[in-house]
Amino acid sequence: MPIERFKLLIDSFSLDSPHFPPTLIFKEGWLLRIVLDWFSTQSVPNHPLEFQPNSRWYSEASLPSTFLARCRSDPLAESWTRADGVIGHFMIGKDGKTDLSLLENAKQLVILEAKMFSSLSSGVSKAKYYDQAARNVACIAEVFNRAKTSPQSLSSIGFYIIAPLSQIKQGIFSKAMNRISIVNKVEKRVADYGGTKDQWLSNWFYPTIQKTKIGVISWEEIIETISRKEPESANSIESFYNRCIEFNQ
Repeated sequence: MPIERFKLLIDSFSLDSPHFPPTLIFKEGWLLRIVLDWFSTQSVPNHPLEFQPNSRWYSEASLPSTFLARCRSDPLAESWTRADGVIGHFMIGKDGKTDLSLLENAKQLVILEAKMFSSLSSGVSKAKYYDQAARNVACIAEVFNRAKTSPQSLSSIGFYIIAPLSQIKQGIFSKAMNRISIVNKVEKRVADYGGTKDQWLSNWFYPTIQKTKIGVISWEEIIETISRKEPESANSIESFYNRCIEFNQ
C-alpha cells in the first residue's frame, strides 16, 4: 500500500468510532512493510536495508529449518520460522504458499525481525535456550544448504532486529544478538542430535554466521534516514509509528 494511502488511513482513523481494533493495522508488521516499500524505491548506500539491483522484499516468508521433524513424534523437532521481512534475491512458494528459496546467482539475503514492545521469543518446546535470534540465523544457513549455494558467493547477508530506540537502550536484545551467544546456542542444538547434524554445522552454519551481519536498528534511525531524502514521507511514517507506540505500549 503506497505511503499516501497509509497517510489517509492514519488521518481518518478515529478512536471515537473505530471500524476495527487499532492494533490490527497500527503494529510493527505494517510499519515494516511501509519502510521496506520506501527503501525498495530509493538508493541508500551502505544502509542495512539497502536493496541491491533486482532485489525484492516480502513479508511473512517461511524459512526452512534443518531441525524439522524426522518423524511424527520427533521430540526435538521445530517448525518453519516466519520472517517479518526479507530483502534479497529469492522466490516464494516453490513448495508451500509462503516458503522461501534462494534464486540461482543470488547476491543478497537479509532477514528482518520487527519489534515494538516485545523481546525475542524463547526457544522451541524441547530446547528453551534456542531463541529467536539463533533460530533465524540457523534458518538462513538452511536456506543456503537447500540451494547448495555458498554464503561466500553473496555480497550481502544479514539478520537485523528493528525496534524502538527506548527498547534498544534498555539492552533487551543485546544478549540474544551477541554473535558468540548465537553460535553457542546453535552448537548446543546440534549436539542434541548426537552427531547427525555435525556436517550441517560445519558446511553450512559456520560459513553463514561468518558472513552474516547481525545488528539492531531503531525505528527512529530509519525515519531519520528517510527524512534526509524525503521529509514528507518521513513525516507520514513517523505519524504511523507514533500511533503504533500509542496502541501497543
